Amino acid sequence: MSSINVTLSRLDRLYLAKVADQAERYQDVIDQLKDIIHANDAQLTIDERNLLSIGYKNLTANLRSSWRTIDTLQKKEALLSTRQEVKLMRVQKERIEKDIDALCRDVIELLERTLIPAANDGEEKVFYSKMRGDYYRYLAELTRLKPKENLAAVSLEAYKFAYQHALITLPPTHPTRLGLALNFAVYFHDIMRSPERACHLAKHAFDEAISSASSESPSAGTNLEDSLMILQLMRDDLILWHGEIGRAMAPSYHPSAAWRNGIASDYESGDCRFDPCGGHQNVFPAVYVVFFARKTKEMRENRRDGHRID
Repeated sequence: MSSINVTLSRLDRLYLAKVADQAERYQDVIDQLKDIIHANDAQLTIDERNLLSIGYKNLTANLRSSWRTIDTLQKKEALLSTRQEVKLMRVQKERIEKDIDALCRDVIELLERTLIPAANDGEEKVFYSKMRGDYYRYLAELTRLKPKENLAAVSLEAYKFAYQHALITLPPTHPTRLGLALNFAVYFHDIMRSPERACHLAKHAFDEAISSASSESPSAGTNLEDSLMILQLMRDDLILWHGEIGRAMAPSYHPSAAWRNGIASDYESGDCRFDPCGGHQNVFPAVYVVFFARKTKEMRENRRDGHRID
């Protein structure tokens, strides 16, 4: 009878985490990375850090998807369901809420007690602080009507800290900075119910990235593909959110018509003008444009969480 040696090396555990990721056994991914953290003073390599994020993200995404499905059923079938059916749906929804709560608090504890205190300034600190904001946001989604904990405020604080640090330490085209900007914008849209603020933040990050990309060679960024995928997601969200703003002002408004007619809108800054290409068609390097065209369909088909990056 054989068994795996309990004194596995770091490389062994990383290998097992990668295998578990391929097999979609995300709890196993997390367990292997936790062992690495506890054995190595909380310092993770970029590969290890990304795997930890993937493990938690996929487990959480599945639970959040289940919760939204039941939430939609509750609203859709409220008048057609019996009392017993309503009760059963509520019980199932509460079970999922408890699972989401436990998972989010698990990663938050790991971040607050171990990973963030040990993080180096720069990308590592931004990455973990963004994660902290994300998981408090997921909790805030479930507890919006339960004012026992001001989870939305904690999420906002985490995003602000991460964003301020990113502006100082990371270039505008860095995928971690772009991913943070997108998720911070999602916070304003979903939690604060402010598509205007979401658009303002995302548009500013988008413009800065495009401006920076136009002045650098395609080989300058080692994370070109990741950055462009996030920019495409950001662009999609800007169109959706801008459409919401327009429909709120005029029910007959349609964003695509606005783009064709060259209509620009003002955001809270008073001078943030937006069109789908941002007026950057002539300065955006050809390699970026080609990549956008090639990846758009693939990303839309593979996205697991609507228009979210996380």
